[in-house]
Amino acid sequence: MPQDIQPQTTDVLPFSQACENNKAPILAVLKTAFANTKQVLEIGSGTGQHAVYFAANLPQLFWQTSDQAQYLEGISARCLQQGHQLGVHNLGLPITLDVSLPWPINGPHIDAVFSANTLHIMSKPKVEAFFNGLGEYLPRLNTLCLYGPFNYQGHFTSDSNRRFDDLLKQRDSESGIRDVEWIVTLAQAQNLTLVEDIAMPANNRLLHFKHLLA
Repeated sequence: MPQDIQPQTTDVLPFSQACENNKAPILAVLKTAFANTKQVLEIGSGTGQHAVYFAANLPQLFWQTSDQAQYLEGISARCLQQGHQLGVHNLGLPITLDVSLPWPINGPHIDAVFSANTLHIMSKPKVEAFFNGLGEYLPRLNTLCLYGPFNYQGHFTSDSNRRFDDLLKQRDSESGIRDVEWIVTLAQAQNLTLVEDIAMPANNRLLHFKHLLA
């Protein structure tokens, strides 16, 4: 769930400017990464903007939204309102998913996971729970795409990311931008191999993992 979500009111859908800014560059990657995908689980759907946009532009797959309970009303409203306007039929209303609790997932049908701007707002134990959940609840998982800021060997890639990390820690001392090397290690423990590390706008990255048969 992106950091700049505006609170929902009765008449206005929750909105993230970051989602509007990055949805087209992310889609350009997902068109290839999810080319053979049938069902995607999005973890941390936030405002639902990504979900509606990606489902509309990737009609060959089914996009299942999820998030913590407090975000579900806004995601549902966007999926129903904007999804209807766009004639989207391959979009699932959100399910409640807290990575640290048992996942309410029909796992055998999910072959891909997408998550944007989530790992840096989780504590380290929750990031570990995220990856453990992939292995425990999604037996057919083949592709994982993660979008957001990452560090390399403990170093920030930009001054803006350093400032963002400071802001994150002011809000929650357990949050923070994660090292790519640690994320790769957690993924490898679930038999997921990093196949692409793609530079994205605003000093972000898109990490594309695949389950590669031995």
